[in-house]
Amino acid sequence: MNNPLLIFGLGTPEIIVIVVVILLLFGGRKIPELMRGLGKGVRSFKEGMNEVESEINKPVEKPKQSDGDTQK
Repeated sequence: MNNPLLIFGLGTPEIIVIVVVILLLFGGRKIPELMRGLGKGVRSFKEGMNEVESEINKPVEKPKQSDGDTQK
Protein backbone atom coordinates (compact mmCIF):
# COMPACT_ATOMS: atom_id res chain seq x y z
CA MET A 1 0.00 0.00 0.00
CA ASN A 2 2.26 2.72 -1.32
CA ASN A 3 -0.49 5.27 -1.95
CA PRO A 4 0.54 8.90 -1.30
CA LEU A 5 -3.06 9.83 -0.46
CA LEU A 6 -2.94 7.58 2.59
CA ILE A 7 -0.66 10.13 4.22
CA PHE A 8 -3.56 12.57 4.38
CA GLY A 9 -6.10 9.90 5.29
CA LEU A 10 -7.98 10.36 2.02
CA GLY A 11 -9.96 7.43 0.75
CA THR A 12 -12.22 7.00 -2.26
CA PRO A 13 -15.31 8.62 -0.64
CA GLU A 14 -13.35 11.70 0.39
CA ILE A 15 -11.85 12.10 -3.06
CA ILE A 16 -15.31 11.82 -4.65
CA VAL A 17 -16.65 14.53 -2.32
CA ILE A 18 -13.71 16.81 -3.18
CA VAL A 19 -14.28 16.31 -6.92
CA VAL A 20 -18.01 17.07 -6.58
CA VAL A 21 -17.31 20.24 -4.59
CA ILE A 22 -14.80 21.38 -7.22
CA LEU A 23 -17.37 20.73 -9.97
CA LEU A 24 -19.99 22.74 -8.08
CA LEU A 25 -17.63 25.65 -7.42
CA PHE A 26 -16.03 26.00 -10.84
CA GLY A 27 -18.40 24.24 -13.22
CA GLY A 28 -17.50 21.78 -15.95
CA ARG A 29 -16.37 24.46 -18.40
CA LYS A 30 -13.75 26.07 -16.16
CA ILE A 31 -12.00 22.87 -15.05
CA PRO A 32 -10.07 22.26 -18.31
CA GLU A 33 -8.87 25.87 -18.18
CA LEU A 34 -7.75 25.43 -14.57
CA MET A 35 -5.92 22.21 -15.42
CA ARG A 36 -4.17 23.91 -18.36
CA GLY A 37 -2.98 26.67 -16.05
CA LEU A 38 -1.83 24.11 -13.51
CA GLY A 39 0.07 22.21 -16.22
CA LYS A 40 1.77 25.40 -17.42
CA GLY A 41 2.78 26.22 -13.86
CA VAL A 42 4.25 22.76 -13.28
CA ARG A 43 6.10 22.91 -16.62
CA SER A 44 7.51 26.34 -15.76
CA PHE A 45 8.63 25.10 -12.36
CA LYS A 46 10.41 22.10 -13.90
CA GLU A 47 12.14 24.33 -16.47
CA GLY A 48 13.31 26.60 -13.67
CA MET A 49 14.63 23.65 -11.69
CA ASN A 50 16.50 22.33 -14.75
CA GLU A 51 17.95 25.80 -15.35
CA VAL A 52 19.21 26.05 -11.78
CA GLU A 53 20.63 22.52 -11.95
CA SER A 54 22.48 23.27 -15.20
CA GLU A 55 23.81 26.51 -13.70
CA ILE A 56 25.12 24.61 -10.67
CA ASN A 57 26.77 21.91 -12.80
CA LYS A 58 28.32 24.40 -15.22
CA PRO A 59 32.12 24.45 -14.97
CA VAL A 60 33.62 27.53 -13.38
CA GLU A 61 35.62 29.69 -15.77
CA LYS A 62 38.82 31.27 -14.53
CA PRO A 63 39.03 35.04 -15.06
CA LYS A 64 41.41 36.09 -17.82
CA GLN A 65 44.36 38.28 -16.86
CA SER A 66 45.13 41.17 -19.16
CA ASP A 67 48.67 41.91 -20.36
CA GLY A 68 48.85 45.06 -18.20
CA ASP A 69 48.32 43.05 -15.04
CA THR A 70 51.69 41.72 -13.99
CA GLN A 71 52.19 40.11 -10.65
CA LYS A 72 55.48 40.53 -8.76
